[in-house]
Amino acid sequence: MINAIAIDDEPLALKVIISLCEKHPDINLQKTFTQPGEALKHLRKFPADLIFCDVHMPAMTGINLVKSLEQKTLVIFTTAFSEYAAVSYELNAIDYLLKPINQKRFTQAIAKAQEYLDYLDKREPVKDQHIFVRADFTLVKIPVADIMYIEGLADYLRIYINGRKTIVARMSMKEMADKLPSNDFIRVHRSFIIPMSKVKGVRGAMIQLNGQEIPIGKTYAEEFFARYNT
Repeated sequence: MINAIAIDDEPLALKVIISLCEKHPDINLQKTFTQPGEALKHLRKFPADLIFCDVHMPAMTGINLVKSLEQKTLVIFTTAFSEYAAVSYELNAIDYLLKPINQKRFTQAIAKAQEYLDYLDKREPVKDQHIFVRADFTLVKIPVADIMYIEGLADYLRIYINGRKTIVARMSMKEMADKLPSNDFIRVHRSFIIPMSKVKGVRGAMIQLNGQEIPIGKTYAEEFFARYNT
């Protein structure tokens, strides 16, 4: 069961959220708020799993409210204004629902939230493990075992996946490294992270990965060879 609260300065909009939650078996809507400040006070004492949050509110925007959160809480933004979508995803919102919200679209958003909560609660073996990254305004689930290698491009990453289209995500190499199991993945260059299990060989300063050659950076060579030679 997902414990949630809803924040919207329009009482009618909150009634819609209440109705949608009542029809969904996996949502426990604990409380609703028309004042963002009151919602923040409540969350400090009673953390929730998920927040339904309007973006355009006079007292405090939903964007600023999320930035003010003291704990990590999943957020689904609800708004009539599509221009806020890009900003909301930069804040790692689970989803972005445009008003009027229908039950089908609401159910899809809850499914994303539940999947991500399951991911956080579960510690899977590497062969079954997944990571989540945001790409093209969508939270994408990627099996760790299928990652061939990751290439850094300024503020973006290319994630090369076995049997799937390459995913481009806006995040740093450090953020990606923190998501991956450190026992299997290693950074070998300022622009490359690879899975050790897929290394086929090394020729000079180049790693052979299923037909792909990855350079070894000087500052990463010692750690790589220490693990490669064990």
